Amino acid sequence: MKPFLIILMLMSTSNLFAQDGKATTIKKTFNRQTSVSLDIQADPAIIWALLTNASDFSRWNSTVISIEGNIAKGEKIKLKSTLDPERTFKLKVKEFEAEKKLVWGDGKGKREYTLQEKEGGITRFFMTEKIGGLMFPLYAGFIPPFDEAFEQFAADLKREAELIQKGKQ
Repeated sequence: MKPFLIILMLMSTSNLFAQDGKATTIKKTFNRQTSVSLDIQADPAIIWALLTNASDFSRWNSTVISIEGNIAKGEKIKLKSTLDPERTFKLKVKEFEAEKKLVWGDGKGKREYTLQEKEGGITRFFMTEKIGGLMFPLYAGFIPPFDEAFEQFAADLKREAELIQKGKQ
């Protein structure tokens, strides 16, 4: 019975992250979670450098207008997104494990980036954002869907990281 439960848990966990760059969103009464993942033919160090260089973000990422601040644990950043260009998101970097995990967020949600090194020079990129809280049902209808932006973010990151990797070979 135990092996069956473990397999079932692994299957349900893997469904939280859409594969091959296709985003999925799980909506609940008090929160919403959007996830995307894909394989990138590049070293984790290259991807990490792209994810942590605030001033360069908007050059390679078409979903971000700007990021101000230092992307490091405990630091505060200001992010402007194409999803809501009039709004500046004031976020705090909550977790920072070099070349592995980056989490930033505010009181309403958090975004997590995870890198997983695989064989053959491939790095699996995961991104998930969970937003919500007790008041979420009151404003959920005003928040645009993230799926298309997540897919574009992942595609932009893949394109730039693989371009840099090819330049190093």
